[in-house]
Amino acid sequence: MANLRDVARQAGVSAATVSRWLNGSLNLPEQTRTAIQDAIQALNYRPNPYARSLSRGRTDTLCMVVPDIKVPFFAALAAAVENASFNREVGLQLSVTLNRPGREMRYLESVAARHVDGVIFVTNHAEVAPLAQQIRKARRVVVMDEDIPGAVAPRLFCDNHQGGRLAGAHLTRHGHRQIAAIGVGDDMLSGTRRFDGFRQAVLEAFPDAEIQRESGVYTIEDGRRMTQALLDRGRPFTALFAMSDEMVTGALQVFAERGIRVPQDVSVVGFDDILPLDMFSTPITAVRQPVEALGQKAVELLLDTDWDDPAALAVEHLLPVTLIERSSVAFVSTKNQATDQQENPT
Repeated sequence: MANLRDVARQAGVSAATVSRWLNGSLNLPEQTRTAIQDAIQALNYRPNPYARSLSRGRTDTLCMVVPDIKVPFFAALAAAVENASFNREVGLQLSVTLNRPGREMRYLESVAARHVDGVIFVTNHAEVAPLAQQIRKARRVVVMDEDIPGAVAPRLFCDNHQGGRLAGAHLTRHGHRQIAAIGVGDDMLSGTRRFDGFRQAVLEAFPDAEIQRESGVYTIEDGRRMTQALLDRGRPFTALFAMSDEMVTGALQVFAERGIRVPQDVSVVGFDDILPLDMFSTPITAVRQPVEALGQKAVELLLDTDWDDPAALAVEHLLPVTLIERSSVAFVSTKNQATDQQENPT
């Protein structure tokens, strides 16, 4: 197998010249570049990626930290980041925290210790003060999906506020004035922005609208719990905005158990659109997050940010979302009364 010296000998240059040119630290005349490229091709030379990264003073490896790889959204996001990393010719180390602060701190320490070149960091719990301190120490961190107040780092989110507005506007266009919303609470950025955008759109259309809200976490179990709480409260609603695919799934399970039909009795709009919502018995209208674009942008920020520029570290990047219309929303005027169906399930 050919080595660096073989390439240099055939190209008529020194091994140091070939090494520096491969590492991007040396400009050469076109004739010399061509000679090196021809030698590499003729000898079928493959650079050692570990030696190459060492000589460049970096690992050529990024780390992505996520709470739980079993969650479809995080799995899709990790796949998008891996694809973007591959296209930029860097490796990706995936670390799963299960939302345990000790694990989160350990993975952040890996970038501070130069074990990786940077971290794309995702958390979905509210206790983040220690994380903010560690991110400031680690420096090369992109905060993604949920905010970490106090962290000095570029931030990358989908436009949660606009997503909420799209959901609210879609329901009010169908005449809904009694609407329920289930999602995370105001201690999380996504919960605050999604609900605020949703509420604004609903009240702009119908100032006298009644909006009920239940808060929890983005799981099927909490989707069930919150939907049951809404129904047991006895205050009717004709539409439900569920702020994650998992919550949609939990809500639909409860509706099915209680004989409540979608959309005849209750219209439903979801958020994320990672699960195959179009394959449900009633295809679910949902706000779709731009997962591929988020992954590409996260890697771009990590590799291209000027980490010595305070202004670059203070930027919040928002990517647009899209409402995918299916058949889970009906006009109020063409529906049976939700009150009767919810209070007297068949």
